[in-house]
Amino acid sequence: MGSPTPNPIRFADVNSGNNGIASLSAPENGDSGAKVVGRVENGVADTDQAHEDSPYSGNTLVVEDRPSVGDEDLVSAAAPLPSVSKSNIEHRWSDITSYTTKKKVQSWFQLPNGNWELARIVKTAGSESVISLPDGKVLKVNSDSLIPANPDILDGVDDLMQLSYLNEPSVLFDLQYRYNRDMIYTKAGPVLVAINPFKKVPLYGNNYIEAYKNKSIESPHVYAIADTAIREMTQDEVNQSIIISGESGAGKTETAKIAMQYLAALGGGSGIEYEILKTNPILEAFGNAKTLRNDNSSRFGKLIEIHFSETGKISGAKIQTFLLEKVVLVTPFFIVLCHLSRVVQCAEGERSYHIFYQLCAGAPQKLNLKDVNEYKYLNQSNCYAISGVDDAEQFHIVKEALDIVHVSEEDQESVFAMLAAVLWLGNISFNMIDNENHVEAVADESLINVAQLIGCETVDLNLALSTRKMRVGHDNIIQKLTLSQAIDTRDALAKSIYACLFEWLVEQINKSLAVGKRRTGRSISILDIYGFESFGRNSFEQFCINYANERLQQHFNRHLFKLEQEEYIQDGIDWAKVDFDDNQDCLNLFEKKPLGLLSLLDEESTFPNGTDITFANKLKQHLNSNPCFRGEREKAFTVSHFAGEVTYDTTGFLEKNRDLLHLDSIQLLSLCLCHLPQIFASNMLNQSEKTVVGPLHKAGGADSQKLSVATNFKSQLFQLMQRLESTTPHFIRCIKPNNLQSPGSYEQGLVLQQLRCCGVLEVVRISRSGFPSRMSHQKFARRYGFLLLENVASQDPLSVSVAILHQFNILPEMYQVGYTKLFFRTGQIGILEDTRNHTLHGILRVQSCFRGHQAQRHFKELQRGIATLQSFVRGEKARQEFAVLLQRHRAAVVIQKWIKGRNVKKTFKKINDASIVIQSGK
Repeated sequence: MGSPTPNPIRFADVNSGNNGIASLSAPENGDSGAKVVGRVENGVADTDQAHEDSPYSGNTLVVEDRPSVGDEDLVSAAAPLPSVSKSNIEHRWSDITSYTTKKKVQSWFQLPNGNWELARIVKTAGSESVISLPDGKVLKVNSDSLIPANPDILDGVDDLMQLSYLNEPSVLFDLQYRYNRDMIYTKAGPVLVAINPFKKVPLYGNNYIEAYKNKSIESPHVYAIADTAIREMTQDEVNQSIIISGESGAGKTETAKIAMQYLAALGGGSGIEYEILKTNPILEAFGNAKTLRNDNSSRFGKLIEIHFSETGKISGAKIQTFLLEKVVLVTPFFIVLCHLSRVVQCAEGERSYHIFYQLCAGAPQKLNLKDVNEYKYLNQSNCYAISGVDDAEQFHIVKEALDIVHVSEEDQESVFAMLAAVLWLGNISFNMIDNENHVEAVADESLINVAQLIGCETVDLNLALSTRKMRVGHDNIIQKLTLSQAIDTRDALAKSIYACLFEWLVEQINKSLAVGKRRTGRSISILDIYGFESFGRNSFEQFCINYANERLQQHFNRHLFKLEQEEYIQDGIDWAKVDFDDNQDCLNLFEKKPLGLLSLLDEESTFPNGTDITFANKLKQHLNSNPCFRGEREKAFTVSHFAGEVTYDTTGFLEKNRDLLHLDSIQLLSLCLCHLPQIFASNMLNQSEKTVVGPLHKAGGADSQKLSVATNFKSQLFQLMQRLESTTPHFIRCIKPNNLQSPGSYEQGLVLQQLRCCGVLEVVRISRSGFPSRMSHQKFARRYGFLLLENVASQDPLSVSVAILHQFNILPEMYQVGYTKLFFRTGQIGILEDTRNHTLHGILRVQSCFRGHQAQRHFKELQRGIATLQSFVRGEKARQEFAVLLQRHRAAVVIQKWIKGRNVKKTFKKINDASIVIQSGK
């Protein structure tokens, strides 16, 4: 979770910022503005020693509820060194008073190295104060150089809005206080500030997910942001977005994964959430790399769009990709911006994409891959491993993820074969064949292996790498390539294969996530895009990255500064405007037509004889008057970005921007026996049909030219911003505490620079002094109208709203009535919501009792009816049984009578016969 950042701010060189931001420049000759008076011994002080293009199609107004902070004073202060005048301080922090110097309390004092120390004021005389530092030093300083410090009770508050004194050192101390205790999340009004701990912290897992789901924990967290997003999506039926920003190495990728885990836990059940989570290892393997400051730096950005059903369960997802040097439009879910130049070249101490090293460590034997140091694309940087990372194990994790997203075993083998082909392409060398520097590929194992892996003949591969077919009139001629042209062709083929492979993989994931899934229109998007970058040498890639970050910063400014304040003005709210750093001038430098950086780059790219030097000279000629631009010596120029100045080297700008499409390479791939190269060639040909046909470039000998990379990048970036504008945004600002990826290390200057860039103090000031909660009259009346004691159904919504406010005795200073909406101070909506929920709960209790009583009455009536029915049934049954029994009894009596009669007859007959016999004997 760490990566390169701009150079740390040098406090001695920082001039006054725009919009009233106070200077932090140090006094001349190294004078700190403080005189050492003495030291403190045993607590006793010895005082005797001492723009016209816009991606936005309309205004999107955001409604956000923010936590209550009570009735604290809205006091704030700047962070000047002693050389800063009092007027400059008051210009930015208008609520600074001499309270600190009048009372013998603690204050912040800035040391010559730029760090802040908490000083105790020993005594004050006139405009000077004697302060005691923690190390025992006693200094005599100008009272105006002291910044008020908050009382100890506010140490480590979880929302910066709760600070009584809102100033830079207080914010720095609060964040550091929490960071040292592994509380890496802090709220800055509506923005979540996340500081990269560079270690595992016990803040995640199922227990925490359940706690935030049930609202049993209220502390700031990514889970809380994700929970708010999913609840607002369900309640308001508006798509949400979680925008994660920050410098490289600030922890954006991990933060995005944490947000996804929470959404998957809450929206799980269908099984699709598991597949979505398993896309992370695939995208990281193919899009992440080790840089000088980050072992797992995302060299791509992604917009994760997750769709939900009406019941709040994840119902599906789709993917869209567009690459820096190869722009490909698929379907929306992820937006991936990936550096392809890293495929063929790597700086010292860095690595290419993880997948290459994972492949060499864990690939099947049949690929016959060598060690990573045998491949020229990988051994340029002399860096092959990452401490604590097992590439072979990671390879198996990637294979498992590919299985889960239903990439077949056959396709996986093809993917690995394409990766191996890219590695072997870098090892292909060339021999001179004539005196004109023409070359042909050496027929060694590299050439043979590439041909076998992609399924073509070595002769065809050799011709594609060393010659170029050109059409002159009605004839086709074959032009032999020079060594530099052949190397460019080889590297272009490698980058194209990798780009197409990445695109194909995303498409397969897309198919897996979309099968049988139904979109409902409700979605939450998570934007994780690479951060602002500034290296020793900044090329075309950093140019595009920093332009994208300028656009994202404008989106941040637009929603948290511009739209917020514009809405107050448009709705007739009494509001004192808050100044902030607007980067619109820098965006105009990039986008203005016809004399903007992008327009001039495209113009120079269309000239056959255009070079990097002519491009640099054209920039200096037309843009030197722009305050955000400065021409440098030779081929360099400097841009003043929102995050600092960056100097770009124009070497390679035109070639990378042209992104010429060579039909020879496409034809080679189309003739391959393997199915993936054929798919790649088909996709390239489909795109070439949509390109703008341009002049042939002598250096490249291309057959056609696509729209420039910069133009495509700008177009796709505008589409991204338009999509974000259609959502309700939630912002997470990731902060990198140090450049060494060291746990526990907190560099004040580096953190302060990032806080300034993202305007944290201004966001908190607007949130504290503004009206963060707002609701239309109709919605307010509909939501809280039932709470009124009197019947006002016939009244208009505004009258109902005012009646509600009066009934609940909401103080006039806690709200303002606009033309269309009601605007509330922090916490007021929460009070009404609590009353509403309490009332609804009471209503539900009454209803439950009444319904229970009704149910009991109904049950008893039903019970009596059943008993009556049962008695009739049982009586009838008893009578029927008795009749049968009586019939049987009578039958038995008759039978008995006949049997008895017969027996009697038989007896009588015997007696009679005996009597006759006796009588006859006489």
